[in-house]
Amino acid sequence: MEQAVERENRVEALRAVVRNGGSPGIDRMTVKELKEHVAKHWESIREKLLAGNYTPSPVKRVDIPKPGGGTRMLGIPTVMDRFVQQLLLGVLQPIFEPRFSEHSYGFRPGRGAHDAIKAAQKYVQEGKEWVVDIDISKFFDHVNHDILMAKIGAVIRDKRVMRLIGRYLRAGIMSEGVVVAREEGTPQGGPLSPMLANVYLDALDKELEGRGLGFCRYADDCNIYVGSQQAAQRVMEKIVGWIEEKLRLKVNPDKSAAGKVWERKFLGFRINPEGQIEVAPQSLQRFKDKVRKLWRSCQSLRSVELRERWCAFVRGWWGYFRQAEATRPVFRLEPWIRRQMRKCFWQRWHDKKGRRKRLQQLGIRGQELKIASSGRGAWRVAKTPTLHRALSNKTLRRYGFLLPSELAGPQPLGSTAGC
Repeated sequence: MEQAVERENRVEALRAVVRNGGSPGIDRMTVKELKEHVAKHWESIREKLLAGNYTPSPVKRVDIPKPGGGTRMLGIPTVMDRFVQQLLLGVLQPIFEPRFSEHSYGFRPGRGAHDAIKAAQKYVQEGKEWVVDIDISKFFDHVNHDILMAKIGAVIRDKRVMRLIGRYLRAGIMSEGVVVAREEGTPQGGPLSPMLANVYLDALDKELEGRGLGFCRYADDCNIYVGSQQAAQRVMEKIVGWIEEKLRLKVNPDKSAAGKVWERKFLGFRINPEGQIEVAPQSLQRFKDKVRKLWRSCQSLRSVELRERWCAFVRGWWGYFRQAEATRPVFRLEPWIRRQMRKCFWQRWHDKKGRRKRLQQLGIRGQELKIASSGRGAWRVAKTPTLHRALSNKTLRRYGFLLPSELAGPQPLGSTAGC
């Protein structure tokens, strides 16, 4: 605890909380107010931490939708509690980090999802084309406190630190003005929770290593790579039983399965039959759903705002999925994306007069202007040669409407991006 409250760690913790931003907790204090609050009350906070008397506030409950359906509970601590958790993380992470498995990639310094999928690809290139895909059901909600505290206590002897972590684990959840006590779980939302998750699941890593299995784990998402269907089924049965017995967690039978690597997704990607990394079909479908949503014509946004929202999304999406080596499935969507754009603009031009005016501004003349009074649906009009000329690829590009291929740089031979 003395190390946690040292000035250097305090300054870095404050920077981290402000940098990470986020919503206020139940006390409504914002990250912008934190620096002044800490400066004013630091001596009192420090004394409570050193005496082992600091008591965290309940977290604010927020339910966020999961891509595959259902919701995930996010517990938002107060910014003050995020700061104290960051103080603990600053001293605990250097202690636990060297103990973690090289096959663990989630929430670790210098490691990430791209490293995990590259490691998965190496297993496949070695001939391990069968994967045991394990999804732990609501992991963060069902972490057993006794097991977790025993694992931390085996390394950390400072009772003040142990007591404070225990208080964070048991801190209630405020929902609709009522504080509900918590007997298990570590809600996502605080800076300490990801490291605690790795402490808890490190036992799974050690068990898999002890069995000589090749695997990649990213938080509670674990893929084990083997060479045959029989081995995959055997590993599935034994590891699921071990997780439920030793970690007291449930494996989701609907999302967990053994299969060929190209039949399963991992962190939004999959390894195709040629051994290349590509965007998983499920991720492409979610991408298409988002495109439809962003290019709905009923939004009360100016064209420049539509563009900014779209470009921010596509930059972020491609920033993550740029790891894909087989990009053709993504680039094939680009004509469809442009059609969504043209449809949106056509609908936003509202009526015959407005459409005629816009078409003229975009260089359409003579008989082609008759399309302004067309009774055909917007999706059909969006494919006509006239609207293609008015809102050509070149025009859309000139006005800054980016597409993944334009962020990816030179395209491979055979790309279908242009049209």
